[in-house]
Amino acid sequence: MAGYQRTIKKAISISGVGLHTGLDCTATFKPAEVNSGIRFLRTDLDNFPTILADIDHVVDISRGTTIAVDGHRVHTVEHILAAVSGLGIDNLLVELTAKEPPVMDGSAKPFVDVLLEAGIEEQSAARKLLVIDKTVSYSDPGNNIDMHVIPSDTFRVTFMMDYHHLTRNGTQFMSVYSMEEDFVKRIAPARTFCLFSEVEQLKEQGLAKGGNLENAVVFVDRPIDPGEIDHLKSLFNITGEVAPGEHGILKGQQLRFENEAVRHKVLDLIGDLALLGIPIQGHVVTTRSGHASNVELVKRIKEVYGKRITQKRVASTSPGHKFDIKAIVKTLPHRYPFLLVDRVLDVVPGERVVAIKNVTYNEEFFQGHFPGQPVMPGVLVLEAMAQTAGFLVLSPETNPGTKLVYFTGIDKARFRRVVTPGDQLTFELEMLKKRSLGYKMAGKAYVDGELAAEAELMAMVVDRED
Repeated sequence: MAGYQRTIKKAISISGVGLHTGLDCTATFKPAEVNSGIRFLRTDLDNFPTILADIDHVVDISRGTTIAVDGHRVHTVEHILAAVSGLGIDNLLVELTAKEPPVMDGSAKPFVDVLLEAGIEEQSAARKLLVIDKTVSYSDPGNNIDMHVIPSDTFRVTFMMDYHHLTRNGTQFMSVYSMEEDFVKRIAPARTFCLFSEVEQLKEQGLAKGGNLENAVVFVDRPIDPGEIDHLKSLFNITGEVAPGEHGILKGQQLRFENEAVRHKVLDLIGDLALLGIPIQGHVVTTRSGHASNVELVKRIKEVYGKRITQKRVASTSPGHKFDIKAIVKTLPHRYPFLLVDRVLDVVPGERVVAIKNVTYNEEFFQGHFPGQPVMPGVLVLEAMAQTAGFLVLSPETNPGTKLVYFTGIDKARFRRVVTPGDQLTFELEMLKKRSLGYKMAGKAYVDGELAAEAELMAMVVDRED
């Protein structure tokens, strides 16, 4: 699905209960600017923390995919991400009133329906696409999991699962050849499921608090003892019979598809692949995978194609958000020879910024810093990153020239490669936390798509003195 980036035309909401937390939650989908990606915002917390749906933010994969920033979590994001990815939406803000989106009927269909109701529109920037030209694999022999992404002329999925516990349909297979043609009708309606033997374990782990037979399919994989009947009715709020039906499903629920279980596995995989932050052109072939292995595969793809992903991200920045040196000096107080930002390529005010610094041989510091083998001092790489962060902090200000950004701390600073004359540094800064006048940002510096340095920066804003 190449062409231009896409978002929705208007805000729209959907409400329900979270599958694992059992908390009531309203999810409001809102249009977002180009290159902003898919972001979740917690309106129930102070300062409304925003979390980018990105593989680097995954913190838990127990019975779902959880992302977090600075300790603030959003649980079970995969169904929304699958809906967004399946519809080819690139930029979206998802505001949540609790820490887990509503599960609805256990599928992605309710999210697809409201997003289509909101309408989808193209934006001004080209859509990024990662073309797989060499195979990426992940295997977990202990669990008989094999995953491969191989070159293809389009995005495809081939999935095989084998649940030998099931009395019927234990082995299932599914192929997706076209997201545009297959996702809405063949994948999105497939509901989440679990095995009967897993139910009590989930409850003991404090999970599935919002789970019931209206939002999950429970496959009976062992005989039900008559003494368990009352306990089962209490667990699932069941009235009437609990015996499994013809498909071996608790209370005789009807399947939407003969192979609904494997279709939901494909749904989860599509949602987890969205954490790469860029759609892929490749064929994903997998057996028995789940959230943990899906996440590991995404990490492998990023390891292999990280440089290309970064280059595409920078190349697709919106022309309407670029700032040259004249605009930069109107915002930042620094001047030659200590102004270390040459151009801002893209900025979403108060959220993220991309900027560059051209490292030339006539820089002042090269005269004394390893002159026989010139290397840019690491502290100056961080200084350039900090100046970029200052631009991000001041970008929402009406009169940025009246403010200064003072940095109060640096955490997790790491230098990954040397920077030498002729290099071009690309800085990417993302806002992690905004609290009154205090800010926390994650920064990365790249050279030719290769990570050169990274750090977390803390800062505060003060008024300039006359």
